[in-house]
This record gives sequence, structure tokens and C-alpha cells, in this order.
Amino acid sequence: MEIFVEVARLRSFSAAARRLGVTRAMVSKQIMQLEAKLDARLLHRSTRDVSLTDAGQAYLAPCQATVEQAREAARAISPAGADLAGALRIQAPSGFGGAWLADAVARFSLRHPLLTPSLFVDDALLDPIRHGFDLTIRVGGIPDSSGLAMRRLAPCRGVLCASPAYLAKWGVPQTPEDLLDHQCLHFSHLTDGTSWHFTRAGERRTVRVNAGFTSNNGLVLQQAAERGLGIVYNTTFLAWQKLIDGALAPVLPQWQLPLNDLSALYPASRQLSPKVRALVDFLVEEYRVAPWDLALAQACILF
Repeated sequence: MEIFVEVARLRSFSAAARRLGVTRAMVSKQIMQLEAKLDARLLHRSTRDVSLTDAGQAYLAPCQATVEQAREAARAISPAGADLAGALRIQAPSGFGGAWLADAVARFSLRHPLLTPSLFVDDALLDPIRHGFDLTIRVGGIPDSSGLAMRRLAPCRGVLCASPAYLAKWGVPQTPEDLLDHQCLHFSHLTDGTSWHFTRAGERRTVRVNAGFTSNNGLVLQQAAERGLGIVYNTTFLAWQKLIDGALAPVLPQWQLPLNDLSALYPASRQLSPKVRALVDFLVEEYRVAPWDLALAQACILF
């Protein structure tokens, strides 16, 4: 019923899915099941819009009242400041987990001392449901699965960078194709292998680079770049301080790498527990303005 109310309000399956933190497929499935149960078509669908049928219009008002009553009841039994308690299993990429998430989880835990969080940092794309995680942080590679709900936390920007010593010795690439003459440090979990994609003002280029050093860990690659081993395909959340300090310099900053999202995933089949919801809400506020990109912008680097 809540899904129907949100679809009607936002006139979009996709927008309702984002608002509720579930997949579009789940929204569509729930609406179809509701229509089948009522034996009535509630929504007109088109490729550009969603609108209410006469039956949907008549059904909406009582649904809105019921949903609001349910929310009021939930607030009544979950007063503000109620303690959150119990185990909380979280998984995240090693670079983001170490650089940003560990501190955020620690501060969240200080607010809720009855929680016992476990933070697993691993760059493997683990199945959150099979591994029993309450919450998984993922950069790109979001599975199209009705078993998982998703909430966007922040944009994740890619950046090429290298040490000033490397660039002084081997030259500064001026075009993506110039990378063919360089040693490139490659993150093995990129979905397109060693093909790096670039855009600039609508122009697209793809280069299959020479991977002189490969790792499944972004921090390992960044340290190799600092040592002058080559040009690394990095993320701004990992490289920002090194770029500001000058230990690394941006390469081809006029070209953009694919923009992914940093997202929170959790099992959609379970009712979201108060502790997971509270942590997700906390992280949304924490990264609403990505602090790593803000620091780079203030330093007039990249943006």
C-alpha cells in the first residue's frame, strides 16, 4: 500500500523505488500483485509517465490515510532516542572502508553503545544475502536483483593520477591514446578489464591499456603510483589527500572517467530493522556532500 501511495505521489516507478530504497522491479511487482488482489487497474503506465485510473484515484485517499496511521503507530512504539542494540554486520570495499567508513561506523556506535558492529573490508563483490550482511557498501556494479534494496550515498568519481617523479621521467599524457606508451596500474575488479573509458564534451574514447601492475586493492595501487610505478586508475575518495599534498598529480583531468554511485545495499526481502535504517540514514547525511570531492574542489583540483 505504501508503494502504491509513493508511485501515485511521484508519478514514477523509478522515483518511488529510490524514495523507498528498493528496486524498480520490486515496485512493479508489488503494484501488479495489488492490482490482481483488487481485480482493478490502478495505474496507467507509459514510457514517460504514470497516472491514476479512476479506480486508482478512488483507492488513493484511504490508502494515504492508512499509511499515515501506520507511520504514526510506528512512531508511537519507537520513541526518538530509543536505544539500538545487537549485532550489525557491514561489508565495504577495503579502500572506502578504511579511509572513510570505519570512522563513520565508530562515531555511529558511540551514539548507540548497545550495538555490536562488525565491519568486513573486502574488494570482492560478495553476495550480501548469502554472506549474511545486514548492510553492504558498493561502488558501482550494483546488481539488478529483486533480493536487494539500494540507497544512493554519494557519487563516486574516478581519477587517473601518477607521481610527479613518474611524469617528469616518462612525460605527461595529453590524450587517452598516449596511455598506450605508459605503464598503467590496473584495478582488477573493473568490469571491462583493461579497457578504460573517457568522455569529454560528448566525445568518447576507449583505450585498452598496458597493465604493468594489477591488484584487487585500490590502496595497494595508490602506493605503487606514489613509488613511481605508473599511472593509477583511482577514486577521489581514496586519492584526495595525496592529490592535495602533491604526492600524486592528476592525469588527463580534462577527460572524465565513468561516474558511479557509492550505494548502500541491504536485503529487500526483510523488513528493514531500526538499526540498519538508522545507520543508512546516518551515512546518507554523512556523505550528502562528498567530503573528499569538496576538499578537492576547495583546493581547485579536478573540479
